[in-house]
Amino acid sequence: MLPGPREAEPDPSGWQRRLARYGYRAPERASAAERLVPPMPDGPGVTPDTVAPSPVLARLGLRVPERLWSWLCYWSGWLGPLAVALFGGVLRLWQLGSPHALIFDETYYAKDAYALWKGGYETSWADDANGKILAADPTVPYRTDPAYIVHPPVGKWLIGLGEQIYGMNPVGWRFVMALLGTVSILMIARIGRRLFRSTLLGCVAGLLLAVDGLHFVMSRAALLDLVVMFWFLAAFGFLLLDRDRTRALIAERLERYPNGDWAHLGWRPYRLAAAVSLGLMSATKWSGMYALLAFALLSACWDMGARRQAGCRNWLLFGLWDALLAGPVMLVVAVGVYVASWTGWFLSSTAPGKGGYGRDWALHRAGLSPDHLFGLKLPQFDMSWVPAGLRSLWHYHATMYDFHVHLTSPHTYQSNPWSWLVLGRPVSYFYEAPKLGQSGCKVSECAREVLGIGTPVLWWAGVVALAYCLYRWAARRDWRAGAILCGLAAGYLPWFGYQQRTIFLFYAVAFVPFLVLAVTMMIGALIGPAGAGRDRRLVGGAAAGLLVFAVVWNFLYFYPLYTGQTIPMDAWRARMWFTTWI
Repeated sequence: MLPGPREAEPDPSGWQRRLARYGYRAPERASAAERLVPPMPDGPGVTPDTVAPSPVLARLGLRVPERLWSWLCYWSGWLGPLAVALFGGVLRLWQLGSPHALIFDETYYAKDAYALWKGGYETSWADDANGKILAADPTVPYRTDPAYIVHPPVGKWLIGLGEQIYGMNPVGWRFVMALLGTVSILMIARIGRRLFRSTLLGCVAGLLLAVDGLHFVMSRAALLDLVVMFWFLAAFGFLLLDRDRTRALIAERLERYPNGDWAHLGWRPYRLAAAVSLGLMSATKWSGMYALLAFALLSACWDMGARRQAGCRNWLLFGLWDALLAGPVMLVVAVGVYVASWTGWFLSSTAPGKGGYGRDWALHRAGLSPDHLFGLKLPQFDMSWVPAGLRSLWHYHATMYDFHVHLTSPHTYQSNPWSWLVLGRPVSYFYEAPKLGQSGCKVSECAREVLGIGTPVLWWAGVVALAYCLYRWAARRDWRAGAILCGLAAGYLPWFGYQQRTIFLFYAVAFVPFLVLAVTMMIGALIGPAGAGRDRRLVGGAAAGLLVFAVVWNFLYFYPLYTGQTIPMDAWRARMWFTTWI
């Protein structure tokens, strides 16, 4: 529904008329529809069929045909994000097969993915499997005996899809990650456009994500965390669509029933799509459960705020109703998606050693596992009425939970979540020290590394941007800042409860889009509102442009470390700004 006309201005007071002599003009009061759903900056229903030529292009002596210019303005909401996504996609796909190795945890996930597509469940591999897969004349030594794994299967199904297309090689197991990374750039550009009602800021968000080092490296490695990020961002985007759709429905009802209170806000397809995304996120890694809780609360709070803004007398009561409805519905959908993701495991054989790990556990048992929880002995009941497959899956998950909670084995590149935002301890996925004549080395000593680290200037600016968002949310009640902080909190804060566990910086890729949105919001504040003076906009625009330029330069400076290029050892040392990065 398009916003209605603005309401008539009331007769100005005496002091307003006196201020008007000095150039003061009271802001126009928006209609209820515009307050609930501010108009988009361009696109169908907003951009006129004929758009006046750009004065900026005219000053530069560039003339664009009128029809072409109008068409570009009309579709700029898609053309700009697509252009940024194309740029990010080329970066991610270029020389995707380099380095020709199983880097870091690719040694697990690439082979697990192959086994899922081959037999429906993860299997064990011989010790020399990596060498055979990467040999000049490669072979895949697939075996059928099950392996114990500790992560759900969705991310590995996606990795395996690329292997089905390009084969069991580095391009194959990294291709879908590069594709998801590219699509996420398009997603955040569109999300930023909707969140800030600015196509320019949406494209800025897409560009910043495209040149973030951690997102870039994870888009070129077959690990699970980029899949977590993708579904996390997708869920946020669907909730934004649901917010606009629901508020538009309320605006429409206001016209029909000005004094009505409404218990039901209609069919919520976008919120259901968000629940499906959160189910897929959880079916990649369990950290999606925190996002499900946070986003269910966020959606209910948005509904409550919409009712209050619309003048609903019982907005608090109906807000509680929304929360009680949104949470269980989203939970049921997400759990259904999660269980369905184990279909390959369910369909595998129950014969000992012939199907997925633990598939036969419940065949000769009537109870549930575990029999102990948090140090307490649990009573055992006859649960044979529950399908054996579900009881076996429950047992399997109990052992997975025990593994994750007690994973304390020290690792060279482990880090504390307190250090993540300042990039205290990155992760080296791959490292070689070739000598003269090896791997393109042209000096006596070189280095070749794939370093999982964010673009430093972007992340350090993100710390300031998060402080700005906290101010906007707490002091100015800016819902956009609250939404960004909610996403970042859901992806970041839970890790503080597992500080004794072995955890890594690359887990932070899940909340990188929200860090980028925070920086983008700060850039919008630097540029200033549309009604600001020319000097204010000029200075603010220059500062914003310098920040974006610094981020892009910083990404290009570290690009050799993101892609495993061979560089002189001195150049490598120059990029090790802190000893904790080595």
